[in-house]
Amino acid sequence: MRNILIIGAGRSASSLIHYLLDKSEAEELFLTIGDINLQNAQKLSGDHPNSRAIMLDIFNDPERREAVEAADLVISMLPARYHINVAKDCLEFGKHMVTASYVSDEMQSLNAKATSKGLVFMNEIGLDPGIDHMSAMQVIDRIRDNGGKMLLFESFTGGLVAPESDDNLWHYKFTWNPRNVVVAGQGGAAEFIQEGTYKYIPYHRLFRRTEFLEIEGHGRFEGYANRNSLKYRSIYGLEDVLTLYRGTIRRVGFSKAWNMFVQLGMTDDGYTIPDSENLSYREFVNLFLPYSPTDSVELKMRHNLKIDQDDLMWGKLEELDIFNPNKKIGIKDATPAQALQKILEDKWTLQPDDKDMIVMYHKFGYELDGKKKQIDSNMVIIGEDQTHTAMAKTVGLPVAMAALKILNEEITTPGVQIPISKEVYEPILEELKGHGISFKEHFTEYLGYNPDNVQG
Repeated sequence: MRNILIIGAGRSASSLIHYLLDKSEAEELFLTIGDINLQNAQKLSGDHPNSRAIMLDIFNDPERREAVEAADLVISMLPARYHINVAKDCLEFGKHMVTASYVSDEMQSLNAKATSKGLVFMNEIGLDPGIDHMSAMQVIDRIRDNGGKMLLFESFTGGLVAPESDDNLWHYKFTWNPRNVVVAGQGGAAEFIQEGTYKYIPYHRLFRRTEFLEIEGHGRFEGYANRNSLKYRSIYGLEDVLTLYRGTIRRVGFSKAWNMFVQLGMTDDGYTIPDSENLSYREFVNLFLPYSPTDSVELKMRHNLKIDQDDLMWGKLEELDIFNPNKKIGIKDATPAQALQKILEDKWTLQPDDKDMIVMYHKFGYELDGKKKQIDSNMVIIGEDQTHTAMAKTVGLPVAMAALKILNEEITTPGVQIPISKEVYEPILEELKGHGISFKEHFTEYLGYNPDNVQG
């Protein structure tokens, strides 16, 4: 049997483990599933004869090293900052490694050693990053192979709630790490390029500069800019492209409402609030409003945000129960962002019968034989249940497929890498189709951003 060590048995690991266990007999695989919480690992391991669950503390060096040494390949589903020690163990013991996380500077620094040892350290092979890379490069390479020149590339991804489970005014629930949603866009201006002009959106304006996206059969969405799109010029070989923009998808109206929290300062993660554990939701909201000896918190809020009592924005705030004087934040030394996250989790946590939805949208503009053309490509995936979510499926399956193809020596190029080569993306995208994960392409008229030659 070939041994695969999977570190981390969180929600995103369910489809990954299911796929590998299904293949375990034919492919002679044995899975060791390690997690700090043994019950999480046991739940995903089940009673399958080709798997076992272990309690694994990645900060316990001997324990972690022993588990890595016993494996043929290691899949780390840990938070990105914890991969590095696992990666160093893999280098020492000569093991391949797969993660769904962005390549950190520390991980990149291991490239020369991994390459010299013939080890594949595959990263960014989940959903976003992952399926976005593979699906984008497949079309970009096809355009280039046919003699086309890339002019425009836009890419948007969103983890949303499925239409049948969409029952709140925000048209949103947490389908992934809530913290990432609350602090999204912070840490510098969003940077991108449109029609050859560099553009910047500072955080306080980010959620008021959105684009509309139409996806056939699924309606209208909006996208706000990710923090740094420009690094993808070199990654995708698009140094000469006129437009490069990556963003996050939400249902229309979310960004305008979220901007209320941004303007009030409730998403700030840079300082802590004294006695935060004893603050009521109402008291927390009042921290960000002017003092008044007579006006209520609600009145101050409406006046501050310049919204009326019958405004949809007000309805969205009331729906969150943020003016409740009895509910407590309950977190010691909380930052505003942490307190806001606690309030939102009350209302936006997926219920047992809720389903999630993944939406990905690419736009490719190019010139071929003197004519400008455009391809719009989109993918919509709806989850099955709370275990096999669309997020778990789209993150876990590419990871599992890459791991198996590395073991089977179908992916052999060594080093720290992401899935942008044909060797990787062609077979994985083809196999994903069999799991209902595929893109619909539409050929449309190329407009760019200056159809009337207006200066950008």
